[in-house]
Amino acid sequence: MSRRHFLSSAGSGIGVAALSSLLPGCLGSSQSSISIAGNSLLPHFAPRAKRVIYLFQSGGPAQMELYDYKPMLREREGEDLPASVRMGQRLTGMTANQAAFPLKSANWEFRQHGQSGAWVSDILPHIGKISDDLCFIKTLHTEAINHDPAMTFFQTGSQQSGRPSMGSWLSYGLGTDNDNLPAYCVLLSKGTGRVAAAQPLASRLWGTGFLPSLHQGVQFRSGKDPVLYLSNPDGITGGDRRKMLDYLGELNQLYHAEVKDPEVRTRIAQYEMAYRMQTSVPEVMDVSGEPESIYELYGPESRIPGTYAANCLLARRLAERDVKFIQLYHQGWDHHNDLPDHLAKQCRDTDQASAALVSDLKRRGLLEDTLVIWGGEFGRTNYSQGLNVGERYGRDHHPRCFTAWMAGGGVKPGISYGQTDEFGYNVIENPVHVHDFQATILHLMGIDHEQLIFKHQGRRYRLTDVHGNVVKDILA
Repeated sequence: MSRRHFLSSAGSGIGVAALSSLLPGCLGSSQSSISIAGNSLLPHFAPRAKRVIYLFQSGGPAQMELYDYKPMLREREGEDLPASVRMGQRLTGMTANQAAFPLKSANWEFRQHGQSGAWVSDILPHIGKISDDLCFIKTLHTEAINHDPAMTFFQTGSQQSGRPSMGSWLSYGLGTDNDNLPAYCVLLSKGTGRVAAAQPLASRLWGTGFLPSLHQGVQFRSGKDPVLYLSNPDGITGGDRRKMLDYLGELNQLYHAEVKDPEVRTRIAQYEMAYRMQTSVPEVMDVSGEPESIYELYGPESRIPGTYAANCLLARRLAERDVKFIQLYHQGWDHHNDLPDHLAKQCRDTDQASAALVSDLKRRGLLEDTLVIWGGEFGRTNYSQGLNVGERYGRDHHPRCFTAWMAGGGVKPGISYGQTDEFGYNVIENPVHVHDFQATILHLMGIDHEQLIFKHQGRRYRLTDVHGNVVKDILA
C-alpha cells in the first residue's frame, strides 16, 4: 500500500466519521457505505428536486408533428428547402443524395391549450390538457446525427461509449434515500410504431463507466423475475442466504485488507443490496393493490406488464419510495417512412400514460420535488425523406433543433422556452445544448455540474465534460 493511497483512504474515513458525529442520523447506513465505496457528496446547495423520472423516447420524435407548430410549412408544402436555411448542414446517408428536399407540414392540426396557450398537436390530447404544468424546451440541439452516439451523448455526456450515465453520476454524487432499492432503476418498453426497426438499446446507456459499479442502473423487467438472478434457487432459504452473505462478507473484508481495492467493498454493498431487494422488489412490482381509478388514469395498457403505461405506473411507485433516478426507455420513434401510421401508434402508447404520471404525482404532492423529463436524442427534418410526400412519407434525423419537456422539480410550469425559425430548421432564440440540459438537471438536484468530478487515469471527468451552462430562465 503506497503512502499516497494510505493518506487518501485515511482522510476519507476520518471525514465520513467526523460528518456522522456532527450530523447524527443524517447519513443512513446505505449513505455511509456508499460514501466509503463511491466517494459520494452531499448536495452543493439546496435541491429543487429529490428525484428524476426520465421518459426517454428512443428514435427521435418529430417535433414539428407534436410540439413545434409551423404553419408556414403548410403554405409552402412540397417546395424545396432553401439552401440559405439548410446552410450546408451535414445529413445522414438516408437523405444526403436526394435530388430535392420537399417541405412537409404536420399531418395533424395544432391547438393552443390552457392559460399558457401552448401549441400541442391534436395527436397528443392528454399532453395538451396538462400543458400548464409543463415547460417545453423547443431549442435543444446536438452535434450527433446518428442514433447510438446521440443517445449515448444524452445519457453520458459523450458520444463515445465508456462514460458513466447520468443516473450513475447522481447515485455517485448524492447516494440513496432508500436502503432497500437501488438509487438508479431502469424500465424498458417497445412501442407499437415501427416495431420491426426499433433502435436497439445497450445496457451501457445505464452503466457506470469508470465509477464504482455500485452505481450501475438496475434493470427491472416484466415477468416472474423482475431483476435477474435475484431470487434464491430451490432449496435455499432466506436464512441460508443470510449466512452465506455473512461468510462471504468476512472473506471479502480479508481480501480488501490485503489488496485495498475499493471495488471489493462495492461488491459487498451490492450483495447486501441484492439481499434486501429480495423483499422490496416484489413489493414495488405488485400493483394489484392499485385502485381501479389509477388504471383508468394511466390507460388500459397499464394492466399489461412491460408496456409504457405499466412502466409509468411503476415509475410513480418507485418515486414514492425515494428512488433517486428512474429511467424509462421507450423504443419505436425512428420514423423514416409511414410516419402518419407509426407516429399515431407511438403517441397512443405514450400520450395518456405520460400525462397521467404528471397528474398522479401532482395530486400526491410529489411533483414539486420530482423532475419529470420527456424527450429523445434528436428531432426530425422539416422535409420529407424521399420525394414521396404522400401518406407514406417519413422524416430523417435532425439534430439542429428539437423539443423536450420538463415538469415539476423546480421548473417553471406553463412556459415554452426558445424559438426556432419559421421553417422549424434552425434555432433563432435561446439555444439549449445537450450539456446545458444536463447541467440544468444536476442543478435542480442540488449539484454544481462543474464540481461533480471523478478522477480517472489521470484526468478529471464530469458529466458535462468542459461545457454546459444552467438554463436559469426555466427555473421556478
